[in-house]
Amino acid sequence: MRFAGKTVVITGAASGIGKASVLRFASEGATVIAGDIDEKGGQELADASGGKVLFQRCDVTNVADIKALMDFAASHTGGIDTVFNNAGAGGDRAGIDEIEAEGWDFTMNLLLRSVAMGMRYAIPHMKGRRGASFVNTASIAALGAGYSPTAYAVAKMGVLHLSKVAAADLAKHNIRCNAICPGFIKTNIFTSAMEVPAEAKQMATAMIFEVAENAQPVKGGGNPEDIASMAAYLASDEARFITGTHFIVDGGITIGPRHSWDENDTGLFGAIEALAGPGAE
Repeated sequence: MRFAGKTVVITGAASGIGKASVLRFASEGATVIAGDIDEKGGQELADASGGKVLFQRCDVTNVADIKALMDFAASHTGGIDTVFNNAGAGGDRAGIDEIEAEGWDFTMNLLLRSVAMGMRYAIPHMKGRRGASFVNTASIAALGAGYSPTAYAVAKMGVLHLSKVAAADLAKHNIRCNAICPGFIKTNIFTSAMEVPAEAKQMATAMIFEVAENAQPVKGGGNPEDIASMAAYLASDEARFITGTHFIVDGGITIGPRHSWDENDTGLFGAIEALAGPGAE
């Protein structure tokens, strides 16, 4: 019960990583304030919690909604101990050669500004709280090309740097700040906003889950609970000496090219050796 008597605010709380995190923090004693645009899913989560979870509708692209979420949490519990800025979606999928300003701005507001404003409006309710901390969801997309659409990757790199400089800003208030970089986690983040019939979304999500099984050295793919475990650790007193950094939770997908860990992928040098034939030096 690491979070007994603590108040934890989680955005994007009705599904995926957010839902798993709500359940994890609540199971360890926290009162969780769940924010999401999915009112039905969020309220069902609260109704099933026995009073451990309170739901507040929050569209993180709307700054007024973010402020209202933090004020709601503080007014109902007396303050905030941890904020997990987790809400997000794939954003605009266009490359830099095609993306329009509107799509770029929407993606930045959804994935980066929302984190900044989540911190901005939670801080007044966190000052003086022992062990207060922020956990922000970034991505392995922040670490290199090829993991996501361009705007998403840039926004997540912004989350990494924001988490670092914010940790410096917040040291005077004894508030820690860290980020998590999930890898291929089995959620619907890149299909939820697709403008296609529900059946097509389900098929696309199923395909992603299937690919995730073997996309990294650790077989089986990542689950939302894997990220929830890291979020709970970073918010706990066990991580009291950790701030201004990020943790990669990706099953090893970023350790190197596929042929470095997949014995069935020979890579460039294997292809050269095959072409050269046996005994070639």
